[in-house]
Amino acid sequence: MTGTPALVDRFEEHRGHLKAVAYRMLGSLSEADDAVQEAWIKLSRTDPGEIQNLGGWLTTVTGRVCLDMLRSRTRRHEEPLDDTFVPDPVIRPLSQIDPEQEVLHADSVGLALLVVLETLEPAERIAFVLHDMFAVPFDEIAPIVDRTSAATRQLASRARRRVRGATPSAEPDLGRQRQVLDAFVAASRAGDFEALLAVLDPDVVLRADSGPLVGGAAASKVVRGAKPVAEQAMLFAHLAQYARLVLVNGTVGAVNLPEGKPQSVMGVTIADGRITRMYILADPERLGRLDLTGLAG
Repeated sequence: MTGTPALVDRFEEHRGHLKAVAYRMLGSLSEADDAVQEAWIKLSRTDPGEIQNLGGWLTTVTGRVCLDMLRSRTRRHEEPLDDTFVPDPVIRPLSQIDPEQEVLHADSVGLALLVVLETLEPAERIAFVLHDMFAVPFDEIAPIVDRTSAATRQLASRARRRVRGATPSAEPDLGRQRQVLDAFVAASRAGDFEALLAVLDPDVVLRADSGPLVGGAAASKVVRGAKPVAEQAMLFAHLAQYARLVLVNGTVGAVNLPEGKPQSVMGVTIADGRITRMYILADPERLGRLDLTGLAG
């Protein structure tokens, strides 16, 4: 059976929240959309009269769908979680906030945290995201991961320790973030190696994900240390003229838009006035699926 107009409206009230849940679980915007659509299909085949709390029911169903997707990834060895993998970024202009997207952007989860979440086992990730990010009680998470409530609590606790141990500290002020990014972009445009070193932490780590088909100097890589990272920036300095500052997962980042077409998106972590982590997505296929509304032109 298909949903009635009233049921469709009730589902749409929860869509933004469900996508936010699925994105944090999967790190992929397209897969998050698929998970939300699957939740709708399951709702349309269920008697809504049997559902006491629609929001809670949908969150639980979405969690179960995401768990299946994460386990399927592992079984098929898809999207290998090597050191170069960068999750899908959520991008929006610095000067514009779309009210309809605010549920997705609220309490934005940074790329650094998403990278850490990718290292968790599927059940750990589900338990941590649902409990720590969305305050779902362990009694409601337990049936999703097929554990007791106590065991589910342990899953979340183990995940929490790993997240805290691996997530770098970050500057929360957008103004100070922008100052550092402005300096980085200016140094890149000028080809000023010393100025680049000045805004890079000595132990900075660059993670570039160009996908499986890009080779040569632009291939996926991990680069560690201020001098090697500055050398990478110099190598691609000719593209810096196309850089535009944006919000990437709630923090200041940059997108390169030569001729209005995305060539790369960069998210960063900044601490003590310097860049400590750089996350660059340059996979043409994945870039083509990103919503860059309001950035081109």
